[in-house]
Amino acid sequence: MSKPGNKRFSLILLTVICLIIVMFFVSLTVGEFKLTVSDVLKVILQMDPSPRDELVIFDFRLPRIVIAGAVGLGLGIAGAAIQGITRNGLADPGILGINAGAGAAIVIFLFLFQGQTNLTGWVAIMVQPLFGLVGGLGAALIIYLISWQNGKLDPQRLLLTGIAIGTGFGALSLFISLKMKSSDFEMATVWISGSIFNANWLYIASIIPWLILLIPIILRKAALLDFFQLEETSMKTLGISVEKEKSIILLASIGIVSACVAVSGGISFIGLMSPHIARRLVGIQHRHILPVCGAIGMLLVITSDFIAKTAFAPIELPVGIIISIIGVPYFIYLLIKEKS
Repeated sequence: MSKPGNKRFSLILLTVICLIIVMFFVSLTVGEFKLTVSDVLKVILQMDPSPRDELVIFDFRLPRIVIAGAVGLGLGIAGAAIQGITRNGLADPGILGINAGAGAAIVIFLFLFQGQTNLTGWVAIMVQPLFGLVGGLGAALIIYLISWQNGKLDPQRLLLTGIAIGTGFGALSLFISLKMKSSDFEMATVWISGSIFNANWLYIASIIPWLILLIPIILRKAALLDFFQLEETSMKTLGISVEKEKSIILLASIGIVSACVAVSGGISFIGLMSPHIARRLVGIQHRHILPVCGAIGMLLVITSDFIAKTAFAPIELPVGIIISIIGVPYFIYLLIKEKS
């Protein structure tokens, strides 16, 4: 890549990071309890903060912002990787059925336990997202096994299987939810729509190891994702083990998406929009696309969550609804563009 291209990448990445920082402070200061930047800095730097400010920031606002950023980062990078290996610009992590599988597992949990268990402490807090994680990974495993045919992974079969399995899990969720109590049904609906309202530090501790472990794997495969835009015969000629590399990237992406869905519910379109925006900004090389894609995902989720909790206050919308309001028109635009 030329020096002007590197400068453009650095400038855009720095700009997006600055916007993330701005939204970080806006989300911390704006809400039912108004805070100033000075109040926030006093709490963060522990410079004689008030107990109320500490409670608002550390127990309510900061965990939510961190979860939003982590989920946006993971979904953005996973979306770019999935679009890269499938060579399909309309692919989205939600299409793989992971969201639907996790949603079905959460609905089953709420139906069986009505949101209450005999567990206590951090285990009681983590049991619901753990159900979601198992459901997402289970759905992904089924789709992966069905898509593996004749010793290779067919990208188109992967997407079609994901849509079919996702529809099946969605129908299962609807069937079970109709038999639930109204309070549990409302909770399940909000979670499936995509919500980080219940964000806490344990949720953060559960998602961060997945991101730390799996995102570097995808980043190290950035050059290979560029080669995936070629025909498979050309890649094999270059000595690339296509199926092995495809499986590694896909499994890493599935792990990231499953961890994100487990703590945030079914947030869609981030993995669809972020790669397209990144490609428009920094070109087609994945060593540039992936970091920018992750940063854009963070910005989108943090901003959408801020809108969700403030635009209709005191009523709060699930963040997934705000993202869908943006994502659906963008998806239609991409369909029209692909057709033309």
